[in-house]
Amino acid sequence: MKIAWFDCFSGISGDMCLGALVDAGVPLGALAKELKKIPIQGYKLMSDKVKRCGIAATKVDVVIDKKHSGERRWDHIQNIVKRSTLSPSIKKKGLSVFTSIFEAEAKVHGEPPGEIHLHELGAVDCVVDIFGTLIGLEILGIKEVYASPINLGSGTVKTSHGILPVPAPATAELLKGIPVYSSGDPFEKTTPTGAGLIRTLAHGFGSIPAFAPDTTGIGAGGKDPASMPNVLRIIIGDTSHVAGQDTVVVIETNIDDMNPQIYEYVSERLFDAGALDVWLTQIMMKKMRPAAKLSVICSRNELPVMTEIILRETTSIGIRWYETARTIMEREIRNVETGYGTVGIKIARSGNIAKATPEYEDCRKLAKKNCVPLAQVMEKAKENAVLKKSRSR
Repeated sequence: MKIAWFDCFSGISGDMCLGALVDAGVPLGALAKELKKIPIQGYKLMSDKVKRCGIAATKVDVVIDKKHSGERRWDHIQNIVKRSTLSPSIKKKGLSVFTSIFEAEAKVHGEPPGEIHLHELGAVDCVVDIFGTLIGLEILGIKEVYASPINLGSGTVKTSHGILPVPAPATAELLKGIPVYSSGDPFEKTTPTGAGLIRTLAHGFGSIPAFAPDTTGIGAGGKDPASMPNVLRIIIGDTSHVAGQDTVVVIETNIDDMNPQIYEYVSERLFDAGALDVWLTQIMMKKMRPAAKLSVICSRNELPVMTEIILRETTSIGIRWYETARTIMEREIRNVETGYGTVGIKIARSGNIAKATPEYEDCRKLAKKNCVPLAQVMEKAKENAVLKKSRSR
């Protein structure tokens, strides 16, 4: 699977994303052609090679005809996307980015999202930055995005609402639950558009994952400080035959005063919200009280919602959490015939290591239907999965 790691050591913005993707091999003409599927006009894309602290980078600008600039409300954005002929997946992701931005702006201004006018963000260039980034990722065949912690910058930024501290209020809201820091010259390094994009796109935040890099794209920002290159670096590669490594969060809480029937419901809520795994461990607490330790694995940006579910749905009055690294095998689900019926089977690989695990529920149903031992159906599924893999080679 092809993935991309966004190295946000100097922040992230919409134009930096476009520049990095073009630098990584997205043809500007192909990008412009796809963007024409959006019913907006009065702009053109310009690309130029520049240097930031001696590092070669690509600067992409969205040059706007002033008569087509202006504010955009949520209903305007929805209408533009609805009328476009972009692919359904691009539409969905783009609306997710804009939803997060509008909700963040609404919260910091204390107004309903439908009443918010996006000034700096709402013009044509924001639409092009967001959808151009999504289109560029699709052109490059990137299936998943990961990112480093985000450099916010410092100081102040001039907006339509006046001089605001960095990070801007909407940026701070968008990056809740995401690892951030500040270093370098005092200016806005991460914009609300960049924050909205990375919040929506990234599957996880941390050090570079294990994969085989083959392409690097470097996109330039508008500033050129002397202390640090103002660029976004995107490293693209393939995870094939490499055990994946990433950083996850483990959440724990000890509970000794709750009806055990509730655990099943809580687990379902956590899985539905995006938990990677949920389990219980029997423990003994002080005065030898029997209890259960509820543990959850999730991505860093899912920590707030997991915490809310646990505190709302259980008797816990506090949780603890920590980040940890994990190594995972590449996985795929395929269907195999067993002679008793079709069974889904999970295939996991890492280098020369391969494992096949039949879906339990599929095997259970076929065992009952055919009046044969469950183990027999599971074994047949494994055998046929190996044969199918051998024939495909």
